Amino acid sequence: MARKIVLTSGKGGVGKTTVTANLGANLAKLGFRVVLIDVDIGLNNLDVVLGIEDQVIFDIGDVILGKCRAKQALIQDRKISSLYVMPSCHSYDKVRVLGEHIRNVVDTLDKSFDYILIDCPAGVEAGFHRAVFSANEAIIVVTPHLSSIRDASKVLGLLNEYDLQSKGLVINRMRGDLLLSGEFMNIENIVRALNIPLLGVIPEDDAIGTSCSTGRFLNSVESARSFTLLSENIHNGSKKIFDCTYKYRGLFGYLKRNIKKKV
Repeated sequence: MARKIVLTSGKGGVGKTTVTANLGANLAKLGFRVVLIDVDIGLNNLDVVLGIEDQVIFDIGDVILGKCRAKQALIQDRKISSLYVMPSCHSYDKVRVLGEHIRNVVDTLDKSFDYILIDCPAGVEAGFHRAVFSANEAIIVVTPHLSSIRDASKVLGLLNEYDLQSKGLVINRMRGDLLLSGEFMNIENIVRALNIPLLGVIPEDDAIGTSCSTGRFLNSVESARSFTLLSENIHNGSKKIFDCTYKYRGLFGYLKRNIKKKV
């Protein structure tokens, strides 16, 4: 049976889809069979982030309407053979999607994969509930900003209504220089505020934005390492957290922090 994990945030713009894509890629590189399911109906962009939008023939709406089988709607990644994507509908008019529909699709793929990652829409409306309805685990993606933390707290309250086996936290877009200078919320304070286990910290990195715009996976050593640790923590239950501050410590780190701040 697959581990069915929904990635959610509450607040939009925290990089949830990017985290979903790179987490899936890293789990696949570890040798697991992974499928990413985009359930952001009408506002989907997981296929764009992965650079496969030109390969889409069927989508999840077609599966729900019975126009194709679930496996026919899957797109295999060009470089990672054990990574697949099920794209979402481009329009709300195509089909009225319910939580039961998503669960049926997920259950159909259950025996064929080790991990099913469900990319949840932003907000806490119907789209959120139909995504969570199919999962048995949840990952909350936040940035180190108060508004993101507050929205995540509201999402956690809603997640408590579901019978989830686990809930974990990923802090995205963390800047080590601002963390050391006290301009970003302390990691320990974020974890304490949300009171769920920390699974990983992903640094702010221009390479992530570039990968999203070109449909390629990360080639930045720093960010790639942070996602590798996140993947290992999720699978093994380890607690190795990427240190975003390492290159800003010491004399040279101090100079780098001040140069970056001026730039």
